[in-house]
Amino acid sequence: MAYYLVRARPKPERLAELAEKLRAHAFMDLRPFGQSLSQGLNGARWEGEGVAVWEEEDYCSPPLAMERAAMLDDYFDEITVERVARDEGWVRIAALPPLFPELATAGSSTAGPA
Repeated sequence: MAYYLVRARPKPERLAELAEKLRAHAFMDLRPFGQSLSQGLNGARWEGEGVAVWEEEDYCSPPLAMERAAMLDDYFDEITVERVARDEGWVRIAALPPLFPELATAGSSTAGPA
């Protein structure tokens, strides 16, 4: 299992739709990654200059291939990943403002969303 710190530029015209779908748990049933993807996006942060950042658990090669095909490319541009240890990404971005303040949740085992 691998963990990545994901950076991506949200498509401004699609951000409200993405928030609504996350509120409705629209991606939870996507297999095998729906829960992890939803958890990551619910806890995503603004890193500045229109860049969102979150930690994602992923098994694909290349990373996020299935997630990109299923939905990420619809809502984000310029997606990059950086390999991190579990929860390292959440710790690094904990002080940043939430991408979706209404969806951000308290930490899991350390700093990630629940």
